[in-house]
Amino acid sequence: MIVLVGFMGAGKTTVGRLLAERLGIPFVDVDRLIEIRECCSISQIFAERGEETFRRIEHETVTETLNGPDAVVALGGGAVEHPGTLLVLNSAFVVYLEVEFDEAVLRIGHDNDRPMMSNPFLSEIYRRRLSSYSRVSNLTIQTGGRGPEQIVGDIISKITTAT
Repeated sequence: MIVLVGFMGAGKTTVGRLLAERLGIPFVDVDRLIEIRECCSISQIFAERGEETFRRIEHETVTETLNGPDAVVALGGGAVEHPGTLLVLNSAFVVYLEVEFDEAVLRIGHDNDRPMMSNPFLSEIYRRRLSSYSRVSNLTIQTGGRGPEQIVGDIISKITTAT
């Protein structure tokens, strides 16, 4: 199981799809899986049920996914803030896709489907999460100014070197 973590805009979904394709295993985007199961968007869950409820649903979905067949799994940017999720990540190979704050914001733009983008303390949330991303990861890959193919190539070369 390979799990991609990082702040929103780091490229987890784009890189995850490509990595899964190159490895010949399924790709799971936890946010999309939650939206399918809950029959509504992440933004709706945040607005109608609150972040705490979303994090509980997210934790349950991550746990179930990591107990399933091998896949490349992209987590939402805040998943690492749930203590239970941090624990279940110990069973996976975790790749931290590192992106600078300003670049992440530029990549995302004004995406209304990302409820955290309207948070006035977004830069503080970014800084707070950095240590969790580093602590939980087995591998850190810089994404700034690099294309998905190059990032995937780095991940595959590091994984094959490590095994």
